[in-house]
Amino acid sequence: MTISLKGTLVLIGAGKMGGAMLEGWLKAGVDPKQVVALDPSPPAEVAHLLQARGIRHNPPIASISNAEVLLAAVKPQVMDEVLAPLHELGAAKPLILSIAAGKTIASFERHFGADAAVIRTIPNTPAAVGRGITAMASNRNVTAQQMDLAEQLLSSIGEVVRVEDEALIDAATAVSGSGPAYVFYLTECLAAAAEAAGLPPDVAVKLARATVSGSGELMRSSGIDAATLRQNVTSPKGTTYEALQVLMADNGMKPLMIDAVKAAARRSRELAS
Repeated sequence: MTISLKGTLVLIGAGKMGGAMLEGWLKAGVDPKQVVALDPSPPAEVAHLLQARGIRHNPPIASISNAEVLLAAVKPQVMDEVLAPLHELGAAKPLILSIAAGKTIASFERHFGADAAVIRTIPNTPAAVGRGITAMASNRNVTAQQMDLAEQLLSSIGEVVRVEDEALIDAATAVSGSGPAYVFYLTECLAAAAEAAGLPPDVAVKLARATVSGSGELMRSSGIDAATLRQNVTSPKGTTYEALQVLMADNGMKPLMIDAVKAAARRSRELAS
């Protein structure tokens, strides 16, 4: 993947997620001279990267010219405070790209104008190891070229999907944004079940972690759908079959997961501002 920028990419917030994206952009050929990082106290490893690659760090706002993209990667609760002094950067009509949970497109339009091109996204924590997935939705001002550029930038941390309606970002948040926690909890439950079956705690944890991570990698690398992979490992009337009779019962895992995702989506809508 090659990222081609015509102007300046302003990274607002160079924390773990912002730093992971920055590293991906540089690997994709982005010229460090085209990047500006605004963050009062980035992590040590990101600060080192900024210095090593000669990236402008916290220059005077007035010195930033030809802003093509403003990527907002700060915590939602401080977003308004951080964006307030950056209003003048909107004069260049940049793409506003947000990876902050809960901040609506309208909240960025209030800062940069109703004619601002805004894309709202929700990445997830596996982005830190380049295995994330990000859902994105735009307002009517975003051009096809800007959508493509946003996808290129977000692809530095994993896969990207587009949704037509911003309201669907709440559902995406509930599935992929919160989803890693569900997988981690599944791992905890599997380890607890292993202990209940008599295995020592350290062996139980090791078996559970390797099983979940290995199964995920198999699903990713094989490209085979989850249902087929499940069927492939399920012998008629065998041990897996017996376990699945419990997990796939009418009151089993599927209705629980549906209820969990509904709850998360509802909370995402409540928190949006």
